[in-house]
Amino acid sequence: MWERIADFFSYNNLQPLLFTHVEFWLFFLVVGVGLLLIGKRNAIRVPFLFAASLLFYYKSCGLFFLLILLSILFNFATGRLLNRIQSKGWRKTTLVVSVGLNLALLAYFKYALFFVNSVNALADVQLEHTNLFAQFLAWLLDKPSEVGMVLLPVGISFYTFQAISYVVDVYRGDIKPLRSIIDFGFYLSFFPQLIAGPIVRASEFIPQIQRPYILSAREAGHALFLILIGLFKKIILSDYLALNLVDRVFDNPVAYSGVENLMASYGYTLQIYCDFSGYTDIAIGIALLLGYRLALNFNFPYKAASLTDFWRRWHISLSSWLRDYLYIPLGGSRHGRLVMWMSLTLTMLLGGLWHGADWTFVFWGLAHGLGLVVSKLIDRLPRPFLEQRGVRIARRVLCFHYVVFLWIFFRATNFEHAMQVLGQIAGAFDIRHLSQFVTAYWAASLLLLLGYGLHWMPSQWVERARGNFISLHWAWKFALTLVLVLIVLRVQTADLQPFIYFDF
Repeated sequence: MWERIADFFSYNNLQPLLFTHVEFWLFFLVVGVGLLLIGKRNAIRVPFLFAASLLFYYKSCGLFFLLILLSILFNFATGRLLNRIQSKGWRKTTLVVSVGLNLALLAYFKYALFFVNSVNALADVQLEHTNLFAQFLAWLLDKPSEVGMVLLPVGISFYTFQAISYVVDVYRGDIKPLRSIIDFGFYLSFFPQLIAGPIVRASEFIPQIQRPYILSAREAGHALFLILIGLFKKIILSDYLALNLVDRVFDNPVAYSGVENLMASYGYTLQIYCDFSGYTDIAIGIALLLGYRLALNFNFPYKAASLTDFWRRWHISLSSWLRDYLYIPLGGSRHGRLVMWMSLTLTMLLGGLWHGADWTFVFWGLAHGLGLVVSKLIDRLPRPFLEQRGVRIARRVLCFHYVVFLWIFFRATNFEHAMQVLGQIAGAFDIRHLSQFVTAYWAASLLLLLGYGLHWMPSQWVERARGNFISLHWAWKFALTLVLVLIVLRVQTADLQPFIYFDF
């Protein structure tokens, strides 16, 4: 018994706490029982959830949880300091230093290897990258470090952006700095969205911290609906397509026909949506069961009528963060079209770098920025022309395929692989191979039809299904949950796929 308890509180890099693992749901069950015992005593509930969040992060990434503790201490102190300083100059200096140090920590872990490799390639030198964090821990614990390269701590991009938004909002006077470091630590480390978002604004979450715990029967039904939909997207759609189509083709594009490369590109487009939106559906559902409301992060992005519309629907918490804390400070639309176009392009370029330290992500971000500029120019055409049915359909089709085209670079390991995929689609495409593809990949073909069919169905159908599920008797909810769990266990492979955005 004591060994099992010790295992529960220990870190195993082969068994991180993922929403798709049984271990996570056991962890969540323990947290839920703890909350039932605590009841409505907020003075205990928040510290308990803060401790549970730190345990979750420790079990997800080991001693990297020390970094989030450092971020909590530093940014809490910065918020308090900004509230005390009266001089505008010193307040601005404090803000710049704070944001700079937050970004420096993120940049070290995320871009050190990319920077060193780029310098080595350009200057023909042999610089080495060293994991200073691992070396420090080795010295501190008096144990030799086995980690040579700089590793990326999971979730660091998300909680760093949350910390920056908190400090900036305190500086602007939009929120008051928290007086309790426990409350701030809970905000920054809340475990449902800690690893892969959504990015939670302090102004939206902090007012909820000290509210009494309230969960209506309809909210509980909605939370269960979101969790089930998220698991369906992730395990049944995303993981199956990844293992049985996308990974095979993208690992060696030239070994497959143009049809297979095109269908794998459509497959990855659906996979990354189901993977990421599935995670956030589960995160929002779990947070709701715990008594906290997180904002919508996806709104059927492949229904977008333009690239501008796409970024209003895709990863909404990131796109709105980039808009409020980067695009608008860069000038936004306040200083003429040229400044707006440059701000858009630079914002998306940096957004691409946020996703990953590779030139493919730089290209992905830059191309999205330029695409947004073109989208803005098209939006200035006469309204009667843009509202013609044929024009609206054409814009949706072109927008979707531009997004698919750029997902190829997002997924490919390098530019060479991306160009191989495009080369096979352009040079080895024969529509007669489509029937062979459907025969060879019949299950993947059905899931592609199912996934895109569900995504593109009318919004009122989705809302009706959600409302009908919430209104069901709990016995029917339990039965449907059991059926989905059985299906998941049936299709689930031993090689569980991590969530894609864990890498970002």
